[in-house]
Amino acid sequence: MNAHSSIGSDSPDPNGSLSEGRGFFDKISSRIGSQNSTGSRNIKPAEALLLLQNYEESRQGWFWSTDAAGNLTYITESITEILGTKSADLIGKPMVSLFLKPADNQAGARTLPFILTKKMKFNGLEVQAANSEDECWLSISGRPHQDKSGNFLGFRGSGNDVTAQRRMSLDTSRLAMYDSLTGLANRASMSKKLETTLAAYRQQKRACAVMLVDLDRFKQINDTLGHPAGDALLKQVAERLLKVVGQAGEVSRLGGDEFQIMLPDCDDRGILGDLASKIISSLSQPYSVEGNRCIIGASVGVAISPFDGLTSEDLVKSADLALYEAKGNGRGRFRFYSKGLQQSAEDRRVLEEHLRDAIGKGELELAYQPVVNVKTNAVEGFEALMRWNHPERGQISPALFIPIAEEANLIWELGQWAIKQACKDAAGWPGKSRVAVNVSPIQFANDLLPVVIDEALSGSGLSASRLELEITEGVFMAETNETNAMFQALKSRGVRLALDDFGTGYSSLSYLQTAPFDKIKIDQSFVRGATEPGSRNGAIIAAIVALAEALAMETTAEGIETLDEFALIKKLNVSHVQGYVYSKAVGNKELIENLEGGRWVIEPAGPAHHRNDRLSMYRKVRMIHENHVYSIVIRNLSKTGALVDGLYNVPIGTKFVIDFGDGQLAVATVSRSDGNLQGIKFETRLVDDGNGGLCTSRRVSPYLIAEAGLDVPNLPAGYVPTAKIDKDTLSLPAFSTVADWKATKIKPK
Repeated sequence: MNAHSSIGSDSPDPNGSLSEGRGFFDKISSRIGSQNSTGSRNIKPAEALLLLQNYEESRQGWFWSTDAAGNLTYITESITEILGTKSADLIGKPMVSLFLKPADNQAGARTLPFILTKKMKFNGLEVQAANSEDECWLSISGRPHQDKSGNFLGFRGSGNDVTAQRRMSLDTSRLAMYDSLTGLANRASMSKKLETTLAAYRQQKRACAVMLVDLDRFKQINDTLGHPAGDALLKQVAERLLKVVGQAGEVSRLGGDEFQIMLPDCDDRGILGDLASKIISSLSQPYSVEGNRCIIGASVGVAISPFDGLTSEDLVKSADLALYEAKGNGRGRFRFYSKGLQQSAEDRRVLEEHLRDAIGKGELELAYQPVVNVKTNAVEGFEALMRWNHPERGQISPALFIPIAEEANLIWELGQWAIKQACKDAAGWPGKSRVAVNVSPIQFANDLLPVVIDEALSGSGLSASRLELEITEGVFMAETNETNAMFQALKSRGVRLALDDFGTGYSSLSYLQTAPFDKIKIDQSFVRGATEPGSRNGAIIAAIVALAEALAMETTAEGIETLDEFALIKKLNVSHVQGYVYSKAVGNKELIENLEGGRWVIEPAGPAHHRNDRLSMYRKVRMIHENHVYSIVIRNLSKTGALVDGLYNVPIGTKFVIDFGDGQLAVATVSRSDGNLQGIKFETRLVDDGNGGLCTSRRVSPYLIAEAGLDVPNLPAGYVPTAKIDKDTLSLPAFSTVADWKATKIKPK
């Protein structure tokens, strides 16, 4: 029954508020008593009054009335308790004083004073109580009433408490916009916000970056510790992401173990690369979940609007391709989107198909890198390194096909083959050199690994003491009884165990107490830069050596390439070295030839010092000087400079702009010149592209490129007016190119 809809138009008793309250009910009850649409006997006024009083006492609703000035003349006692007062204290006060002034986004509630002033009927208007201790929302309805002459006398109405319904609605709305597990924005919420942001930024010609973060090895945690542990881990991941990103962007969870970050007004790839590295480093630190120590990793894909897409769909797709590339190139790294990634993804798909048949077709082989005793320079063992001779593409780097094998669940098959082949080869070597084989966490977690070892040793006749299994710290992602049982099973067979890549992010001294390692391998990341002034790497290496000696373990330093690095390693008492300073990996035939005398001694040799990494390449780019563009070739590239080929006799000090493509421009100065070769130095250092390459920190906006009259793939045709080139301003070219000399057949001086 809608009680307030049957209110009559008689005047309230002017003698007092209480009589007005009684009159309010008398009028309602008399009105009810006179209504009978069905012809049955009328409800008695006393019964109607009791019904209304019972309704008030049930607290399912309440009644109110005002005079012509909007001041309260009646209000149900039960609602005044919620408001923290008594009805007698409210009588005579303005109706609107009971409620808070609405926020700007609550346009409906803002109309209450207007409604009362305009004497308008209203229904279901939600307002917030002003003096309630807890947040309280009320739904009120009312209608004006007049006397017989049509004079406005005030409002009469009803209301009910809708706090619970409103909270439920807000919770439902929050569930629709936020991830229930982590509290982060969900996919739908972030997609909507990203689309809105990009639409606004297109008009303002502003940049916006998107990162996709995918957890590495998370499935193994779920499988070993269960989904509740996985959920607890995801909550910790969310907390770390929020801490690392801070105020720079917004973090969301797309679902599963994938997260998205929106970074407005950020297009500096140096800053983005640093942030991606911090994210990877933070998420790769150990977690404590339900009393278990867990280790995972992360890969990051980065795309930037408007360079890599204008819409949210295009930008996320670009970031997803970059993420796929990062995971496909070894995981635990970041990757910026580039136009070639679509083809790269297709290439990996084809390689995956070919890799499935590589063992059966005999395309795989093992090469062996010597492990040398530092004091005697004598080779004491070899590390087996897998090689893939593709029938069409030739040698394919393990850095490319091993991640593909992991993604395609082929790593167990490849690892099984490698162990058996290494044992077979080593059994035929002169002398008693050891052979080391890498064992991935996937292999280590398989109960059949000890059986594979038994078959490899018995099938080849190799002594167990000559087989060394190199195990990375990744096997300790989730320290369980199964991990300890596997170590004991392997050690009981008499094989040697080496801890590989020690110190690369998962280190814990606790597992060295129980894991029966015979050797610690010092990762080459500690060796690089160890000889530079101010480096702490030497102190870290010394600490690792002292730890190994205390535990009666050998040490091997990996990746030693220069004589100064070798001298430092020798001074720090590292027992063995593996790297180009002694030898690159050799084939089995060459290995046997060098061991024919029973002993292979190698004298260390190589560059005296390590210099900034230079990437050898043959890359065509454009070099701009004044009004002319020249096509040249980059022979090698570093963060600070490059060696270019293509122009003759360029004076030292000449400035150029190097166009690497896709908006990447770098100002450079010629620092040395020799015929057609020029050494150039960049004004601004290049930055890591996350994939072992280099790129410019910033790119020229596509909007500016379009304004210059050039085509830009991500901008619609006609988006920016095409600029016209004034040919009269063009000057003669200042330098001759290789093509010029070939055309004239004149040999340059």
